[in-house]
Amino acid sequence: MNTILLLEQALNGLQFGLMLFLLAAGLTLVFGVMDMINLAHGSLYMLGAYTTATAATTSGSFAVGLAAGVAATAVLGMALEMTVLRRLYQRDHLAQVLGTFAILLMANEGVRMIWGPQPIVLNPPAALSGPVQLMPGLSYPAFRLLIIGVGLVVAAALYLIVVKTRVGMQVRAGASNREMAQAMGANVKLLFTAVFGLGAALCALAGGMLGPLLAVQVGMGESILILAFVVVVIGGIGSIRGALVGALLVGMVDTCARTFLPLVLESTLGASTASGAGPAIASIAIYLLMAAVLFWKPQGLFPARG
Repeated sequence: MNTILLLEQALNGLQFGLMLFLLAAGLTLVFGVMDMINLAHGSLYMLGAYTTATAATTSGSFAVGLAAGVAATAVLGMALEMTVLRRLYQRDHLAQVLGTFAILLMANEGVRMIWGPQPIVLNPPAALSGPVQLMPGLSYPAFRLLIIGVGLVVAAALYLIVVKTRVGMQVRAGASNREMAQAMGANVKLLFTAVFGLGAALCALAGGMLGPLLAVQVGMGESILILAFVVVVIGGIGSIRGALVGALLVGMVDTCARTFLPLVLESTLGASTASGAGPAIASIAIYLLMAAVLFWKPQGLFPARG
């Protein structure tokens, strides 16, 4: 296969995987520390994209819009945790699923009432709208390179916070054994609110960065939420390292399967078979990956809980 095509798809997979990591990191911390299934996580991604688009249009600056979207969504996430979600912590997982699914539906309708049913436009910065030549024959969009850079910086910062700081130690302790963390003096209520706010901010960052590449529209959080749960299951609940590795695996497998599998099938089985079977098989590749990982490691690659 063409080396340039391989490199380009590897970059696409890295970019998609890092954005999935931003979603999955908050989701795995909420699941690991709070023992809570939060289906409203995708709504925060959607709200982050919408608030970023609105602020960017109003201010005329993508950077200002992204900062405003992240801050507004983080505040909204913490307010949601303090007013509604705290009532679900002691409930069983079925009650959590139903409660957060109701929040998801209400968020969709709220967005439809405020912004309307049609998708809205979020343009990338004008300076990053063109390609960058990385090597002879390989040009890559500058904005996608920015996404990769932001994802790597956030992943490194999040790792340092979780591994090297006292707050991170409490988060890891809460993910491993919430009762013991509380007994050792951790302020559980404050910890829960901070973790949820961080997860909401990461969601908004992912939504704002992916908004120029994908449609900013009602319900955009549902499909990405499924992928985020797949990443959490592959990586291990409560593990930041697992979320990063799982997200990169899912990003690479999904991107490469959609690009190369139809080409392989076309060369071996013919164009008619490839056109029908290729996209179908590619769409389930990440679920086959998840099944394979769970067969060998039922707790995920790097589970936080012993």
